[in-house]
Amino acid sequence: MLDVRRMQVLRAVVGCGSVTGAAGALGYTPSAVSQQIAALEKEAGVDLLERVGRGVRPTAAGLLLTEYADAIGRQVAEAETALADLVAGRIGRLSVRYFATAGAGLVAPAVARLRERHPGIRIDLALTTGTGDALADVREGRADLALVVRGADEPPGNGVRLAPLLDDPYLAVLPRGHRLAGRRRLRLAELAEEAFVGSEWPGPCLDAQLDACAAVGFRPRFAVRSEDYVTAQGFVAAGLGVALVPRLGLGSRHPGVVVKEVRDPVPVRTLHTAVRDSAPPQAALDAFIDALKEAAEPSH
Repeated sequence: MLDVRRMQVLRAVVGCGSVTGAAGALGYTPSAVSQQIAALEKEAGVDLLERVGRGVRPTAAGLLLTEYADAIGRQVAEAETALADLVAGRIGRLSVRYFATAGAGLVAPAVARLRERHPGIRIDLALTTGTGDALADVREGRADLALVVRGADEPPGNGVRLAPLLDDPYLAVLPRGHRLAGRRRLRLAELAEEAFVGSEWPGPCLDAQLDACAAVGFRPRFAVRSEDYVTAQGFVAAGLGVALVPRLGLGSRHPGVVVKEVRDPVPVRTLHTAVRDSAPPQAALDAFIDALKEAAEPSH
């Protein structure tokens, strides 16, 4: 196999027209350059240089290898530039898992910010339906980051590092004409006797509702379960009950409902970023997390 470093020595000799000139350009002794050329000729099995007066010129084989050495040199320079850009976070590729209600309010503006600041970073997005699947993808290296909701007392999965990103409060969704519809905000206990429309699958999001209700002495009586925020609004508008919907999940409001803030206490679900503990530092990942944090700020 041809030695790429020796090919670069040949390139210098051909470019300078002499062993002595190449030695000065490379910082070697003429003897060291001659030894490198001799070793390359042995690898190639053919003469690469011929003497012309006090200098040398390439043979056909030497010219051929010099052209390839030029191409290799350009590719190495490009690789060095690309590596520097990757380390600095100017380029890169990230695989991100997110859940539906985080998409419009957090992921979309974060990706837009990142694209504006670092157009060389590519984000591959995949929607997930379960926290466990998203964490498994991160843990096993199929994703660089996941957005998940975790309960306050729920331990993280092994090998995954969680960081809180956003507290997403639940809002009360009431039918228009409801006895509390004219109020600016409600105390959660005022909903204790109401029929509820379920809007969550069992898990940390539903737990956030149930825990808040338990803190003021009641458990919601679910008249119907939709496990979908848009459908839940439709059921509320039809007068089947009231619902608690997270701010990020509210989306377009149904014309037949009113939405009120809830106090004492405020039911809240907490969104986290999840990354692999053992993952090497990535400037591109840090930049995307910063963009997510900006998107999560109240002013945004």
